[in-house]
Order: sequence, then C-alpha cells, then structure tokens
Amino acid sequence: MAVTMGDASGVGPEIAVCRFAKGLLGSDAVVYGDASVLLRAAEVLGLDVSIHPVDRLDETVDGALNVRDLRLLSADRVTPGVLSPEAGAAALAYVERATRDAVAGRVAGVVTLPMNKEATRASRPDFRGHTEFIADLCGAEDFAMMLTVPELAVTHVSAHVSLREAIERVEPVRIRKVIDLTHEALSRFVARPRVAVCGLNPHAGEHGLFGTEDEEIIRPTIERAAADGLDVSGPHPADTIFRQAIHLDRYDGVVCMYHDQGHAPMKLYGFERGVNVTVGLPIVRTSVDHGTAFDIAWQGRAFTDSLGHALDYAWKLTGRF
Repeated sequence: MAVTMGDASGVGPEIAVCRFAKGLLGSDAVVYGDASVLLRAAEVLGLDVSIHPVDRLDETVDGALNVRDLRLLSADRVTPGVLSPEAGAAALAYVERATRDAVAGRVAGVVTLPMNKEATRASRPDFRGHTEFIADLCGAEDFAMMLTVPELAVTHVSAHVSLREAIERVEPVRIRKVIDLTHEALSRFVARPRVAVCGLNPHAGEHGLFGTEDEEIIRPTIERAAADGLDVSGPHPADTIFRQAIHLDRYDGVVCMYHDQGHAPMKLYGFERGVNVTVGLPIVRTSVDHGTAFDIAWQGRAFTDSLGHALDYAWKLTGRF
C-alpha cells in the first residue's frame, strides 16, 4: 500500500515515522516522499528508525521504513510549521507517483497524508484538493468524497466548491450517482445498505416553506432509486439525521448535499477515527481526516491513529480484512 508523505512542513513526516517506530505502520506499506526528510524528522523526534530508500518497489526490505524516494526535497530546505511552495509542489508529486503506480497495479492502493492547499497552489493554481486531483489522474468523472467512522459512512453531492456552486450542483443525475456510489461502496461490507439522503434546506425545506429544491429535485430522485430496489429514504433534515444514523442505528450511510453538511458533524463525532475515502475511482484511495497542523508539526504531538484507520480501511476495500 502506498502512503504519501504529505506536506513536509506539516505533520505528515512525523506521523509516518512515529507510526513506524511504534511498529504499527505494517511491513506492506511504502511511503512515497523524500527519505532525507523522513530521516531528519526521526532525528528531531529522537526516534531510532531505519529508513530504506527504494527506487523500485521490489527493493523493499523487512524491518525498515521503506521509502519510494523521489528526492525532491532536502532536509535542510524544510522548516516545520512554515508554509513552503517547494514542499507543496513536492507533496503533489508524491501523490501523482503513488496514484500512477496504483493505476498500473504496482501497489494495492493509495493512502494520503495531508497537504496544504495554499502551498500547493503556489505552483499549481488550479489545485482544489486530493480528491479531485486523484480522480483526474484516474480519468474518473463520477466520483464522490466519503467520510467514514466505524458506525457510519457519509458521502457528498459536492465537496470543494463554493456554497453558491454547491446549490447549483444539486441536480437529479448527480444526486442519483452519489446514492449509487454510496450503495456500491457499502455493499462490500453490508448485505443491504440503508442509505439516508439529506435535504438541502433547513428542515429539508419543510414542504416548500424554506425552498423548493427538496420537493422538486431531491425527493423524486430518491423515489426513483427506491423504485429500483435500493433501501434509500429522504430527504431528511440534516440537523437530526446523524443522531438517527449513529445513536439509533437506523442508517449505514448518509448522502449530504454539500461539504460542511457532512464534514462538520463527522469531524465533531469522530475526528481521530475518521477516514476520507474517494468512491468511484478505479483504484483504492483513502486519507487521514485531518490537515497539516503546522502549529504542532515535528513536535511529537500529532496523533497517528488516523493513519492506522486509513490504512485499515484501504486494505478492507481491497478485500483483505
């Protein structure tokens, strides 16, 4: 499994070496990044880590942190906690190489550590996020972001767009596609996934009182999906559906209309356990559900469990439990 190092100025290198030092990274993970940066991070953190740079994936060895060494950054050019366009460009290159290896079948999938969008945009102004970048490399047009905790999976009709554009993207074809993607992903683990769909407006529009999109666009789409045999319902008010899904165990998945509708409750509920999954790709891709955390980078304070959860979920998606 490929693990991308993320932005060198953030917590990515720290998480990778700390997870390995604890014996929790796994012998079948290869970090895509810069070996010199990972070595320096280990030294700063006082960790005794054997780092083995490889140019080919058949050169990995047991007992070492195997690094697909792209040699883009030198350790003396990295300042933890300081935004760096050079580090941002390198982080994108790690993702690109890992994704291309996954598409070619050289690795089982890709698990990404966090990038800093501002740093990356300095060299790639059109960069919106991991999800869109990886989907473009894979040639995937119908994909969605899914956040997971053990109790629930949440997908999004739109993600990294303005709220105005998000409203414009609430269209029948897209809603149905995300319902289908959610059902397909959950069907790998659940015999008959129960999927709830959020409304767009407060109280799911309250029968047209707060907007017409819920009754005119979302509800008919849900009804067509249900008529096709899916266990799907809604539109549900977003302010109550998460309690019903998590605490009352009524749903396995929730389809949200826009980014914050799903991200806010999921990060409140399971920030350290959350995994970001891209569904609709020809490859397996998961990610930690946190950012670069420049304020604590390379201080030994970053939690590493999220990487463990992301790796576990990635292997689960491959069929290895």
